[in-house]
Amino acid sequence: MNVTLIHPPVYINKNGLTALRPSLPLGLAYIAAVLRNDKHRITVIDALGAAPEQMIPDGDIWRLGLTPEEIIARLPADTEAIGITSMWSYSWPIVRELIHKLKAARPGVPIVCGGEHFTAVPELSMEQAPIDFLVLGEGEETAVALFRALELKLDHSVIPGIAYRAADGSLQKNPRRDRIKNVDELPWPAWEYFDVEAYSSNRLVSGIYYGKTVPILATRGCPYQCTYCSSPNMWTTRWYARTPKDVIDEIESYHRKYGATNFPFQDLTAILKREWVVEFCEEVEKRGLKITWQLPAGTRSEIIDEEVARLLVRSGCRSLNFAPESGSERTRKHMKKMLTDEKLFRAVHASVKAGLNVGAFFVLAYPTDEKEDLEATVRLAAKLGKAGISDVSAGFFFPLPNTEITRQLEKEGKIKYDDAFLKLPIYVHNAFLSDDRKFNEHFTAKELTAWKYRVVRAFYTRSLLLRPWRMARILWNALRGKETSKMESFLQETLRKLRLRKRPTEAKARPVASVEPRVPVGKA
Repeated sequence: MNVTLIHPPVYINKNGLTALRPSLPLGLAYIAAVLRNDKHRITVIDALGAAPEQMIPDGDIWRLGLTPEEIIARLPADTEAIGITSMWSYSWPIVRELIHKLKAARPGVPIVCGGEHFTAVPELSMEQAPIDFLVLGEGEETAVALFRALELKLDHSVIPGIAYRAADGSLQKNPRRDRIKNVDELPWPAWEYFDVEAYSSNRLVSGIYYGKTVPILATRGCPYQCTYCSSPNMWTTRWYARTPKDVIDEIESYHRKYGATNFPFQDLTAILKREWVVEFCEEVEKRGLKITWQLPAGTRSEIIDEEVARLLVRSGCRSLNFAPESGSERTRKHMKKMLTDEKLFRAVHASVKAGLNVGAFFVLAYPTDEKEDLEATVRLAAKLGKAGISDVSAGFFFPLPNTEITRQLEKEGKIKYDDAFLKLPIYVHNAFLSDDRKFNEHFTAKELTAWKYRVVRAFYTRSLLLRPWRMARILWNALRGKETSKMESFLQETLRKLRLRKRPTEAKARPVASVEPRVPVGKA
């Protein structure tokens, strides 16, 4: 079957005070790999990789990547099915527009959508766009079954893990498919369909840019149940890890094939079992791999002691982030955040001593936050700055669709599932919070904005005053275009946005990636 997979354009907040950047789409690359192995002919249209410098104004934000018209122009004439991914609900207005235009251009071609957005809000998605099928949750096995059924015209109503339109137009949702337990059996992401160089050269990477970058997923899921997190709905609360050998084999293959040297782990909870991390680090050392790797998404602190931290550094780990979210034990209890200051600082001291770049994530204006909770966050930020970590990120709370806290706010009549709600994450790192984007009744937006800057000031006054050489390093690296911390990543991303805003750019011409159906030798 001739299948075209699409990575849509995304929204970019030109005013956001953040180093967050879109990156290579791991989920879509995994789907491309399993469909390729099932002997489908695959074409990938990657809106970001094809036009990484095309930023188009859209109100107070920008669109990054190909336009819907440019995507449609790249559709092969013989496309028999279209697959579209969307991880973040904030991009739904762009994706919805794209789906409508695709269906108008190719009315007889079924459109299949998957990813965290569609899993979170399947009803809304199918009500607002002419989608034929949704793949819910973990997608590989379901995608193989569905596209094979479409090709052979088999009964799709018995396939677990999908939603679809019945003959009368109503939405039908089948039971979810069981999670994949032996994740080593999955093929590695099919990066041959993507322009790895376009992402890396434009620094469209997660975490810190240490050089040619390919993302890695070593584990799937998370056993914790934080109220604000989409993982329990997307992945359930089961955590499955690949073997360290399989992960390192994958890294080594990218090092040879692409010259990649930097590997951000995009796991929700990468460090959970001490023996896994130790085995991984020792195997990297054993092979003599000259790489850097990092944990930009935030990780658990329980197993990081001085021995583990030294192993991380020796194996090439340069940066990791912890996510205390709040300095208040009361707020963490509401969040179901299973973390104590004692465990956090044990890991922080060990990591800083070993020479790791360490960052911390804070969420302000959680619905239950009161003055004493925010004061506790300021105190924790100051203590972390004194302890020697390099970066802090303080963003305003936003509710993700279909999470526990969002369902509670919905019951209280505080949430309406419109575009303004879905786009909230775009504005979380704005300089100022607005009243229409806050979910805390104890403070005004102006007061919460002041609290944010108190947290940031408390951290950086300790961090930089106690280590003044850091400011000199930040400025020197900014001039050289080098990144060794999230602050430096933020400066580089800010400069990139300014450069692109000053000069209109054309989408980068790039041939559509397509290969003959084949079953490759091994996983690479």
